[in-house]
Amino acid sequence: MTSPAGRGTTSRARHGRDIAVVAFAQTRHTRRTDEMSEVEMLMPVLHQVLSKTGLRTGDIGFTCSGSSDYLAGRAFSFTMALDGVGAWPPISESHVEMDGAWALYEAWVKLLTGESDTALVYAFGKSSPGELRDVLTRQLDPYYTAPLWPDSVALAALQAQALIDAGEADEPEFAGVAARSRRDAAANPHAQLKGEVPRGRHLVRPLRVSDCPPIGDGAAAVVLAAGDRARDLCERPAWIFGMDHRIEAHGLGVRDLTRSPSTRLAAVHAGLFERPVDTAELHAPFTSQELVLRRSLDLDAGVRVNPSGGALAANPVMAAGLIRIGEAASRIHGGESDRALAHATSGPCLQHNLVAVLEGEAHAG
Repeated sequence: MTSPAGRGTTSRARHGRDIAVVAFAQTRHTRRTDEMSEVEMLMPVLHQVLSKTGLRTGDIGFTCSGSSDYLAGRAFSFTMALDGVGAWPPISESHVEMDGAWALYEAWVKLLTGESDTALVYAFGKSSPGELRDVLTRQLDPYYTAPLWPDSVALAALQAQALIDAGEADEPEFAGVAARSRRDAAANPHAQLKGEVPRGRHLVRPLRVSDCPPIGDGAAAVVLAAGDRARDLCERPAWIFGMDHRIEAHGLGVRDLTRSPSTRLAAVHAGLFERPVDTAELHAPFTSQELVLRRSLDLDAGVRVNPSGGALAANPVMAAGLIRIGEAASRIHGGESDRALAHATSGPCLQHNLVAVLEGEAHAG
């Protein structure tokens, strides 16, 4: 139940029903998982996230997942993943053909209605079986753009070149983003790429290999809970202060690729600018996209961006956005952050963007 294009639902922990992220788990993301199915990849994550709360599958009021049939190469592939959840006794379940961040949005709305007090959200993606750059062309405009087969890296390179042409960035600045992200990923046991990574050749000019995300497989899961239920399940819940998502025009030619107005609009409606944040987990698969997002969200040097390493360190398609929310929540759980921003994106050149603002107990009111 995502909202129509350009529209969103906004609530605040202090104005609506208090809803929090109470647990988060993810796989160790790897280049290939040929030896296991999506179900086998997902099951340990589901067991881990539930064990953190002491809940069982039967205790969950609503379940929502995010994945893509295009990655799996078969229709209704998400139904097979339900074997990992367990659908008996019957469960209340839904699915979005998008990143798991949008599945979390649907679960959040479900809890806001009061129909449930707990929700399980999970997402998974195996990019290794096919050619990901070709698969992602299927999300383009089917009449004017998709027949030309511009792949995801080529489109990101157009955006990066637009930044350079506008005098807003250069290749050394891209390199700085890559170096910081991979350096931070060294402390992340789930990251696929860590430490110093050579710049490498130009993959599609002006983007070099290190400016682009790794291709890999992975899964993630989050548990949401409302009110006192959240406080019972988690010592320091990450309260959802606000969340919103917005989408831009399908046609790349009618957009200014150096800006992300949909991200900024979603941030306004999520309440980002009401108080400063100390942490930001941005779903920026390409170095140039992080620069666009930082400017659109007014993130200064005082905000720690992608302490997990971000999508440049691990980018399991359909789970990477949910992971940004989970990573931001985990830092609140551990007391490393008091107010955090989480961002997810879908589509070429930051076309569709979701922003969530999370707060620790001291700020949630």
